[in-house]
Amino acid sequence: MPNIKSAKKRVITNAKKRDNNILTRSSMKTAIKNSEKAVKANNKDLAESNLKVALKRIDKALSKGLIKKNAAARQKSRLTKKTNNVK
Repeated sequence: MPNIKSAKKRVITNAKKRDNNILTRSSMKTAIKNSEKAVKANNKDLAESNLKVALKRIDKALSKGLIKKNAAARQKSRLTKKTNNVK
C-alpha cells in the first residue's frame, strides 16, 4: 500500500478505470454472443438489431483502447458476414 498521498489517489483511480474497462469489455462480449445466437436461430430481424448493438459496443471498446484496431475490424467483419448470410 502506498504511503504518498498522490499514489493513494492513483490506486483509487486505477481501480475505477479497471472496473469501467471490465464493464465495457463484458458488454461487448455479451453483445457479440447475442448477435451470434440470433444468427444461429435464423432470426434475421433480431440478428440485424443485435448486430447494430454489437458494432457500437466494439467501436466503444476500440475507442477506449480495450481492443486493437485490427481485432475490432476482424470481429465486425465476421459478425456482419454471418448476419448477411441469414435467410
